[in-house]
Amino acid sequence: MGRKRRALVFSEKQRFLFKWWANPVYRKYDGIICDGAVRSGKTSCMALSFLMWSMGRFKGKNFGLCGKTIIGLRRNLLTELLKWAEKLGFTVTENVSKNYMDVDFGGKRNRYYIFGGRDEASAALIQGVTLAGILMDETALMPRSFVEQAVARCSVTGSKLWFNCNPDNPYHWFKREWIDKSAEKNLLYLHFELKDNPSLSEEVKRRYERLYSGAFYERFVLGRWSAAEGLVYPMFDVKKYVIDKAPDDCERFAVSCDYGTVNPSSFGLWGLKDDIWYRIGEYYYDSAKEGSRRTDEEHYDGLEELAGDREIDYVVCDPSAASFIQCIRRHGRFRVIQAKNDVISGIRMTQDMIRGGRLRVCAGCRDILREFSMYRWEESSGRDCPIKENDHAMDDMRYFVCSVEEDTGVGFAAISV
Repeated sequence: MGRKRRALVFSEKQRFLFKWWANPVYRKYDGIICDGAVRSGKTSCMALSFLMWSMGRFKGKNFGLCGKTIIGLRRNLLTELLKWAEKLGFTVTENVSKNYMDVDFGGKRNRYYIFGGRDEASAALIQGVTLAGILMDETALMPRSFVEQAVARCSVTGSKLWFNCNPDNPYHWFKREWIDKSAEKNLLYLHFELKDNPSLSEEVKRRYERLYSGAFYERFVLGRWSAAEGLVYPMFDVKKYVIDKAPDDCERFAVSCDYGTVNPSSFGLWGLKDDIWYRIGEYYYDSAKEGSRRTDEEHYDGLEELAGDREIDYVVCDPSAASFIQCIRRHGRFRVIQAKNDVISGIRMTQDMIRGGRLRVCAGCRDILREFSMYRWEESSGRDCPIKENDHAMDDMRYFVCSVEEDTGVGFAAISV
């Protein structure tokens, strides 16, 4: 006998999201905002509901599908949406090069333009088009100018606004201007929790609970708009993670560099043993404290001394330090790669690595230990941002962690130069 197909089960909130626009009580609203925990089932349900609403209400109109980047939108939303569309009998014709798709169903055809709202300049990309509706995924990650320009494009009678996001800082403009004022703007607001996605197993829920801590746990697991305040790495316990000496037989070595001229330069030497990375030593030069600046060649001498006679897999370097990167390459000893410099993503990776027990610091690395105790979030800024003080060893550590987490698993960092 054939294997039985598991029946799909939807939560009450997911079912509401599918049909709110058809309910006489709610269809008077101009749109809907959904926020909450990661993997709470809001994104896929909203995308499919948006498609059914637009194809059921309009013919020959244009719509917008927006994400922070087009690549991310295709991965996070469109791939699954297109699978559902095919199952439900929609015919989708994509024009990948021009970033739109035409959808046919029941004798109707509508066009869906795909936009990326990466930065302030992105607002210009959506100007000039007239839309009958817009779906914005990861809205809190987009600049305000892009979101407001997209909203202004929805001038067709009966058009609606669909917003989806994970929580961020409680001072974030989207929280203050849209969620807090949803009733004033005639928008429905629906909050999702992990329990609102019945397809998640208890094991998967526990995994998400392990992945985050602090404000990121409150946001992505509990679905709260929480401020990232206090120490950036409160989980760094000196008694647990500081050791007198690293193992003598490390399997691999790498060096991370945060380069400065007026600001301090901080380099860290890292060694791997049994899936734990040890900060074995460091080079830290503060020109303001020392009273003189060092040249690229002098900093390179510090790098050589730090590495000693060890075989270094790679040096991961501050991407803005173009002249120092060229200096390292010119000497020909070390393979140098440019660091990935997404601050918040890097901090989350570093928090996870510390919490997972995969990072240790030798007691002799005094500068990074000093910065661990002083590196704090900027409060009430309206965005997640560490204070730009006491952050040079913190930055070189973050560059290193990102290079490790992007590793291919065969011993080399998977970051191109």
